[in-house]
Amino acid sequence: MCCLPSIVLVLFGLATVSSAAALSDTLYWGGEGYEWFRPTMLTIASLSLIIGLFVYFRNRGICTFDDLKRQRRKVINTSLLVLIIAYLSYLLFNYVILTEVGILLGIEWESSRFWNK
Repeated sequence: MCCLPSIVLVLFGLATVSSAAALSDTLYWGGEGYEWFRPTMLTIASLSLIIGLFVYFRNRGICTFDDLKRQRRKVINTSLLVLIIAYLSYLLFNYVILTEVGILLGIEWESSRFWNK
């Protein structure tokens, strides 16, 4: 009788993990009418990046269009650097790190390694 709460917690944890896995598959691949989800998340991430750059430049004293024109090279270089780092981080995390972690955990993902194709 004393083990019943721990068994319930284990079963609840397993149900939660399997539900999350099914939901993430549906949302990521756009099944069952959720084709809008992935582009929406990418749009939200892009807008967050743009807002972050805007706040960064405002805190650095670039507040007007005249300031922007004067420091145009700095703004362009910083913005391009941040966009490139964000995109490369996404690719590295999504296609390399998650794939390798999945393979280490025993998931059959060896065929999804893009460098094996």
